[in-house]
Amino acid sequence: MLVIAHRGASGYRPEHTAAAYRLAAVQGADYLEPDLVATLDGILVCRHENELSGTTDVADHPVFADRRLTKVVDGTAVTGWFVEDFTYAELRTLRTRERMPALRAANTAYDGLEEIPTFDDVVALARAESARLGRLIGVLPEIKHPAYFRRLGLPLEELLTERIIALGLRPDEIMIQSFEPASLRRLSVMTGVPLVQLIGTGFVERRGLREISTYAQVLAPHKDLVVPRLADGRLGEPTRLVDEAHRAGLNVQAWTFRAERRFLPTATDFSTELTRFATLGLQAVFTDQPDQAAVVRDATLGVLETGA
Repeated sequence: MLVIAHRGASGYRPEHTAAAYRLAAVQGADYLEPDLVATLDGILVCRHENELSGTTDVADHPVFADRRLTKVVDGTAVTGWFVEDFTYAELRTLRTRERMPALRAANTAYDGLEEIPTFDDVVALARAESARLGRLIGVLPEIKHPAYFRRLGLPLEELLTERIIALGLRPDEIMIQSFEPASLRRLSVMTGVPLVQLIGTGFVERRGLREISTYAQVLAPHKDLVVPRLADGRLGEPTRLVDEAHRAGLNVQAWTFRAERRFLPTATDFSTELTRFATLGLQAVFTDQPDQAAVVRDATLGVLETGA
């Protein structure tokens, strides 16, 4: 079971920073997960969404005050500052900060220290850490709001494909994920790398899984679709989704496992929750705490190998 560092080791450092990605590699992550959006001049940078005020100090820069706008992004009105309105040179003047300061107060000690990394930066970091640690660490980018960016003349699929070719990324170094099937279908004829279909809600029938398998190699469901939560917040019985996906020829990567109490099932700690999932045959899990997930992964592997 692979450990995917969700936005880096975001339980310990502000998300999508070099510090978060580097710590994730040290903690045992197999893949680093950068979310990708595009600047005005077509540079792919790592942010979970295209609005900047939640994770940077953009509001503290008077020079950019007039760029605060309200836009409709994928059907939702959002007010703030947007990546696509900044050149990469302008974006480099901003500094990152913790998204959830009330929950992850310790992470705020790193506010203001780092620039927004590019996709190229994360690839270089993954390769450097792979060489230093003596094991392969891949990247698993998610392209965010691809239809929205395509309408702006910033097609993320093409921009990412260009970087994959330019950087010489091998299929064992990268997988690409998206919620939008149309985006993955484009990528399936543009790249030769594994593709990951994200799903957040709803039941996926066998026919739907077979359809996904025509353009993607991996299904990545929200963890509640694998083991649902009951009305009292406890974990219920596993669904058949993992088995059905495997029958359709798809690997399964579940998201997102977080160690903070507010994200955990009732009367369950992180290790217990993840162990429950690890025994279901998942190929990977997304997590904000790669170190804790790696411990569970290794312990579960040991049990399976010894038959204990």
